[in-house]
Amino acid sequence: MVYREYAPIPALRPWLDCVWSCRVQAGAAPLTHQVLPDNCIDILCQDQQDASFAVGMMTAPIAVVSRGLVQTVAARFKPGAASRFFRLPLCELNDGRAELGQLWGRELALRLGDALWSEPLGDVQRLAILQDTLLLRLQQAPPTPAGLIEQAIAVIERAQGGLRVDALAHNLGVSRQHLALQFRHQVGLSPKLFARICRFRAVHGALRHLPAQADWAQLALQYGYFDQSHLIHDFHDFAHSAPEAWLAQRQR
Repeated sequence: MVYREYAPIPALRPWLDCVWSCRVQAGAAPLTHQVLPDNCIDILCQDQQDASFAVGMMTAPIAVVSRGLVQTVAARFKPGAASRFFRLPLCELNDGRAELGQLWGRELALRLGDALWSEPLGDVQRLAILQDTLLLRLQQAPPTPAGLIEQAIAVIERAQGGLRVDALAHNLGVSRQHLALQFRHQVGLSPKLFARICRFRAVHGALRHLPAQADWAQLALQYGYFDQSHLIHDFHDFAHSAPEAWLAQRQR
């Protein structure tokens, strides 16, 4: 499997984390790849059956199995940015996928699929077509000035998830209930779950640089967990593994 990430075009950088391509070689054995929650929403366009779909926010890991020759071009939205491109509460996409024909209309989805796969193009050319479609969708969206959710996301990410939602809502001048409602609509998850995944991903990233015998209690305190058991709980929720087992598997 060949996976590559690219920077989005300048006009889409406020909304996209990256665009990416993936190609599973013909004749390769079936590949299983574990995807962990990352607080992002992706659009994937695949050559098999002209599939184009959005994958919502994840609250648990998923195992993606690829069989045969599969070509994918995709765009990954920054947290909270996908609401500009989909006119529905993003919580409706959680832990699932929706065809672009349902989200954008069948005509636009068919035009995109035809442009991507009717000619023998390279991945960079196909990513340009996908971004042109996203730019058109953005231009058609009603303007929405930066506001509450953008501020909340920035605070949570700066703190790597190590904060209390009550305090966040108070500092933003809103009730916890109002913040939670807007988060589910514009981000997909509750602010508490979004923060938990932020903190998990910070620990997950740090593990790549730790020895096999990590000090889990110290790591838990470093990243704002109440104790080691809370860190273990998050690993079971978001990686379906104990942290020791996950680290040992990655270091084989």
